[in-house]
Amino acid sequence: MDAFLLHSRALAGALLFAFSTLLLFPELPCAQQNGITRHYKFDIQMTNVTRLCHTKSMVTVNGQYPGPRIVAREGDRVIVKVVNHVQSNVSIHWHGVRQLRSGWADGPAYVAQCPIQTGHSYVYNFTIVAQRGTLFWHAHISWLRATLYGPIIILPKRGVPYPFAKPYKEVPMIFGEWWNADTEAVINQALQTGGGPNVSDAYTINGLPGPLYNCSAKDTFKLRVKPGRTYLLRIINAALNDELFFSIANHTLTIVEVDAVYVKPFDTNTLIITPGQTTNVLLHTKPTFPGATFLMLARPYATGQGTFDNSTTAGILEYQHSNASSSPSFSKKLPLFKPSLPSLNDTKFVADFTRKLRSLATTQYPAKVPQTIDRRFFFTVGLGTSPCPKNQTCQGPNGTKFAATVNNVSFSMPTTALLQAHFFGQSKGVYTPDFPIIPLMPLNYTGAPPNNTLVSNGTRLVVLPFNTSVELVMQDTSILGNESHPLHLHGFNFFVVGQGFGNHDPEKDPAKFNLVDPVERNTVSVPPGGWVAIRFLADNPGGYMHGIHMQVHAGVWFMHCHLEVHTSWGLKMAWLVLDGNLPNQKLPPPPSDLPKC
Repeated sequence: MDAFLLHSRALAGALLFAFSTLLLFPELPCAQQNGITRHYKFDIQMTNVTRLCHTKSMVTVNGQYPGPRIVAREGDRVIVKVVNHVQSNVSIHWHGVRQLRSGWADGPAYVAQCPIQTGHSYVYNFTIVAQRGTLFWHAHISWLRATLYGPIIILPKRGVPYPFAKPYKEVPMIFGEWWNADTEAVINQALQTGGGPNVSDAYTINGLPGPLYNCSAKDTFKLRVKPGRTYLLRIINAALNDELFFSIANHTLTIVEVDAVYVKPFDTNTLIITPGQTTNVLLHTKPTFPGATFLMLARPYATGQGTFDNSTTAGILEYQHSNASSSPSFSKKLPLFKPSLPSLNDTKFVADFTRKLRSLATTQYPAKVPQTIDRRFFFTVGLGTSPCPKNQTCQGPNGTKFAATVNNVSFSMPTTALLQAHFFGQSKGVYTPDFPIIPLMPLNYTGAPPNNTLVSNGTRLVVLPFNTSVELVMQDTSILGNESHPLHLHGFNFFVVGQGFGNHDPEKDPAKFNLVDPVERNTVSVPPGGWVAIRFLADNPGGYMHGIHMQVHAGVWFMHCHLEVHTSWGLKMAWLVLDGNLPNQKLPPPPSDLPKC
């Protein structure tokens, strides 16, 4: 529908009817001159769900677990009205969406917005620019994302093909965790006692634990396929605390995209995916009916010294009989094959897999790696301890409380949203712009840990001028043990230009950086006992909006570990990117319905 027609009174009644229809059928778009607008409504409500013979009342979107899909094309505008009907405060993050000039819609509570309180609503409004592939949405407050999550499927613009053969069918597969307990109670107890939290009871594929758990055979995800076809599996790791291996017995997967960015295709029998990451794969089914069914398994990659859910979720790949008529025919009496997965701590496999990921780096899909760097940062990431309060017994190391840090700063969440405080010039007492750009106490980061493991605390930000090119090296520390840390950066994609084990060598390692076709991501793991180097441009890089190339505004952008327990312990920080000089390089005012703290 052309924009000028919206002013026609003759169409007012038709528009009102169309808008009512959109509320009932949210994936029906309202046409615009450039792209289309897609309306969704998320009702946050309590719903009874049963898994593992255990029924619990839990927070859901529209009564669905996992939650509903967001479907859009590159260039579309997405409007989601979120209404909170539960007792918990809620916010929603559109994970990986760059939020060009829409930082108010990013979602992390007390960073981009105050949370939506009980009985209130907020409209998230953003446009998807220069992205296509798979992302996901999830709650971004406390541990509510244990049940509040769902896929974001971004299709190419109409008439633009995939850079690979068009699949016969596309199937979202989202990994999660099932908890018999209330996850809010789990983390609240852990933060009070200072010890590690209890772990989940099962992993899930599309909300289903599968047949390897007790009382779960009927709750099994089944992927039913035809011989000789290609299926695009949109794989998402929405688990709270676990990186996962995934494999399908007797089948090869072709990796074609990660974090909504195409990659040079390569084949693998097994993939690794961290919380916060997405991976699109092509599954080529066997040319004829194989006379068998095949297990799909996901289980954790575990590097830390703490307890974890050492279990396996399974789905079943079933083939339709070649001679079946129009209605599918499947047999339950066929032999069942099981894949072999890497060992729980197979760090070599993970390192080899991640090194294979490369951007397409073509004319159509260039890898715009910053070649010159304005600011270099070196961040240590890892665990530490906080003192136990007086008259309390704590369950952390040596009677302390667990903490986690970036450059030995354990981030203290404010009670006012950082973006609001910055925009309205009310930062005093909310945050300080003095986050350390290098560790304050250099040490042998992967060697023997220091005797003093206590951390500092604060709400400290890094300030960047608009359009700054950044190189950031993140180094794991051996304090309380080496561990993998998947770090997610809001508001930007970045290029993973290097990684290695041991201590990063600033003299020798940069010579090995890949500045030609490194993978572009929004979430990357710092290897256990190692480091990773990333580069990004602090201007929210990204393509065209309404036909005009936009340099976009500044804002406050969160960066944190996507293992939720580490985020709860303070492994997080934020970047404050200053406005540019031009009007379209500045943050627009907040929407009128922005929640208040």
